[in-house]
Amino acid sequence: MGSILIALSAWLPCTAAAGDPPLTATERRAVVDDLGRTLEANYIFPDKAKIIARTLREHLDRGDYDDAGTKAALADELTRDLVAASNDLHFFVGVDPAFVADYAAKKDPLLSVVLRAKERQAEARDNFGFTDLRILDGNVAYVGLSHFADPELGYDAAASAMRFIENSDAVIYDLRYNNGGALEMAQLLASQLFRGDKDQELFDYYYSDDGKRIARGQWVLPALPAKRLTGKPVYILTASTSFSAAEWFAYSLHKLGRATLVGERTAGGAHPVDRKPVGNDFFVQVPIGQIMDPVDHGDFEGQGVAPDHAVASADALGVAHRLALADIARADPAKQADIDWLAPTLAAPADVRPADLKAVAGRYEGRRIDIVGGKLLYTWRDRFRLQLDPLGDDLFAIEGVRDFRFRILRKAGRVAALQRINRDGTTIDYARLP
Repeated sequence: MGSILIALSAWLPCTAAAGDPPLTATERRAVVDDLGRTLEANYIFPDKAKIIARTLREHLDRGDYDDAGTKAALADELTRDLVAASNDLHFFVGVDPAFVADYAAKKDPLLSVVLRAKERQAEARDNFGFTDLRILDGNVAYVGLSHFADPELGYDAAASAMRFIENSDAVIYDLRYNNGGALEMAQLLASQLFRGDKDQELFDYYYSDDGKRIARGQWVLPALPAKRLTGKPVYILTASTSFSAAEWFAYSLHKLGRATLVGERTAGGAHPVDRKPVGNDFFVQVPIGQIMDPVDHGDFEGQGVAPDHAVASADALGVAHRLALADIARADPAKQADIDWLAPTLAAPADVRPADLKAVAGRYEGRRIDIVGGKLLYTWRDRFRLQLDPLGDDLFAIEGVRDFRFRILRKAGRVAALQRINRDGTTIDYARLP
């Protein structure tokens, strides 16, 4: 087996294909029997697999699947019973004859090359999981990941991302909507956060594969395509939709004291999975392994990973950004002035009444402010225009500008001037014109 995977399909319903013929009782029994054998050969808990397989046969014998007249309906029934019997959200039964055919084809060296090329094309359309790369204010890197791609396919994308963030002073990994994937990609990305000249284990796990039992450990990689971020603050954003490999990335780095978690408790899917064919048309997504953290040798199955800073997932990025800036300032007090400058832009958006906007609009020396679409539009030299964003207390940021901002000066309660505040603390006043 190549990579430890988890698929989003575990949370998606199975739909019947057009013209799907009704299943006979003999066909339903064949599926349930084959599913039981597959579980016993691959489920990480062999004794429990026997009990689950027996439970499914009991459902069949009681006639619980008699109304499942189509393959899709039977798959849905089996999924529900598997999850109920195991309390493991990883389980999923689906209908996919193409997958079953491809699974068999992988044993043919020539066909396996073609299939691998198709996988690469599919991953490339999703940019191998890297959905967003940015450098936030204060030189904080932001890495948005929808899933962890197999690094054999996504190595170049990962290398580019790692090089992009290598000069940052802190990094935020956004795993709020990450449903897992290849643990080997998590290993590659995590390796950038540790020294390469000292052995450090990240994950320790074992798994079953068609009756074979395999033990593996994953360690920090000694050679990387980018500079390491050793000692730099690391924040990981979590949500209830963070699952499997995403949870392990957060959990292990937190256990190792290398990351601070911000957001919500994760889903609690600790077991690695694989897809196995069942008959000619079905497949089962089955937990094949058990992973343990390198510190306490525990996991989070059914419990999830708790954040250090519990906030609504929608607010996690802003909170993590502010925490990262505070870490940067503590490490280098000379950067405190820059952090103070950024503070107003990271606060909650100011609530400005339309009447307040109307009071600000007008002409000033060499420039003017208009209200366009309910927003303030700043114009100078009659051709350059940028939006003003209220920061509160008559302070405004300028769209795309980091080196200065504006403050409204008032006299006797009326707007008297527009003051430019430069980042170095100097100011220039532009009087309001009649």
